[in-house]
Amino acid sequence: MFIFKAVFMFRTYLQDFMSLLFPETCNACLKPLINGEKVLCTECSYYLPVTGFHLEADNPVSRLFWGRVEVDSAATYYSFQKGSRVQHLIHRLKYKGVTEIGFEIGKRYGADLKQSELFREISLILPVPLHDRKLKKRGFNQSDYFAAGLAHSMGIPWSSSVLKRVNATETQTRKSRFNRWKNVESVFAVSDSAMLSGKHVLLVDDVVTTGATLEACAHALLEVDGVKVSIVTMAAASG
Repeated sequence: MFIFKAVFMFRTYLQDFMSLLFPETCNACLKPLINGEKVLCTECSYYLPVTGFHLEADNPVSRLFWGRVEVDSAATYYSFQKGSRVQHLIHRLKYKGVTEIGFEIGKRYGADLKQSELFREISLILPVPLHDRKLKKRGFNQSDYFAAGLAHSMGIPWSSSVLKRVNATETQTRKSRFNRWKNVESVFAVSDSAMLSGKHVLLVDDVVTTGATLEACAHALLEVDGVKVSIVTMAAASG
């Protein structure tokens, strides 16, 4: 027991010393993290704009899909504005490859969704896929890590192979609502209908703006008999 405590204390002191030399920083505000903090500092964990939409059937994200595609429930964890800490957080995940951001946000949001009546019947989580060419170039799909974090907290499986992007598309950035929809029309397909049949699927992505990509994915999923689709994202653009 004495040896175990000694080793534990040594490792703790070593980690503290290394933190002084190479401090980890909060991925939202870039301030140094203190012992016990992970990915986000305590201040950002408390003050980042969590929406609470998972508790409201009628919320701004769910209304995005009204009259466009049949979605059971839809929500987002954070509200996203240009120049905000949330934008910096998502940017670090998507373009700097800090993949633990996606997993950590997924874990946090999954714990909330598990307590929501709107999302309790989810049986499978599917991330919005990247085209193979883009996946090879980037090296990872940020939505996979978000899905894995959600699955960890919700205690349900996730898959990156059931929903596929069969055609490469241009970036959605700076496109109008209509052009975003045209850009992703008919580019998604289901590779394993049997795995989806009769399931309530949670479709997940990093940021929702107009909802065009998620709408296209949902249409592909709903072609399978008995499938219900709900949607969550890490953040939603709010102007």
